[in-house]
Amino acid sequence: MDECVHYARLSVPSFTKRLKEHPVGYIPLGTLEWHGLHNVLGADALQADGIFTRAAQRFGGIVFPPLYLGPDRIEAGPEGTNLIGMDYSDATKPHQRLEGSCYWVPDGLFLMMLEALVVQAKRAGFICLLADGHGPSRKAWAHMAGQWEKQYDIILLSSINDFDAQSFVTQQDHAGRNETSVMMALHPDLVDLSRIEDSSGAWPLGVKGEDPRLSTAAYGQYLIETTVEAIGRKLLELGL
Repeated sequence: MDECVHYARLSVPSFTKRLKEHPVGYIPLGTLEWHGLHNVLGADALQADGIFTRAAQRFGGIVFPPLYLGPDRIEAGPEGTNLIGMDYSDATKPHQRLEGSCYWVPDGLFLMMLEALVVQAKRAGFICLLADGHGPSRKAWAHMAGQWEKQYDIILLSSINDFDAQSFVTQQDHAGRNETSVMMALHPDLVDLSRIEDSSGAWPLGVKGEDPRLSTAAYGQYLIETTVEAIGRKLLELGL
């Protein structure tokens, strides 16, 4: 059995040992959000958690529980409803409330949660945190990382600030070939490409990126391995 790397499942002695060896924390930034008919609603968190789990098993560190709340763009929709994120994307025609999405919080509240997590992680003994996942959450973390690093004397890594696009290659679309392939590699039982309506050749609703019908577990493994190795190189560079 693989060694446990998940914060919530660690005993105090196991936590203390792992933290002393590698004081690195990984924070999966997730949602409960439409990811096409072929993916599950928790795809953002499941991908980030899976990638971080592999990194922690290989290079040390502790994986925090995923956050399932996050920011996104929002505008007033018809009949008093709000359209959020992919609801009014170019890939969603006509614009509409996509079923199952239940994650949105204002930017300010999300940043308050992240900042509190940084403060508590510092108090617990972490020297470095890496957060990634849902696109708008990823951007919010990257935007504040520099300020919080100075304020709290902790290393905060983000896929935007600290990695190039050729090395941190996961979660680069929305339910397209990239994310769907990663899900197929991590959780093959949670992906069903047969749910995609393709008899007319229509583009899948609420999907951005390359065609998810081209997804394969092998491509997902490549994306995961490339990203995990990039994380390992960065931690080695930092002496962590």
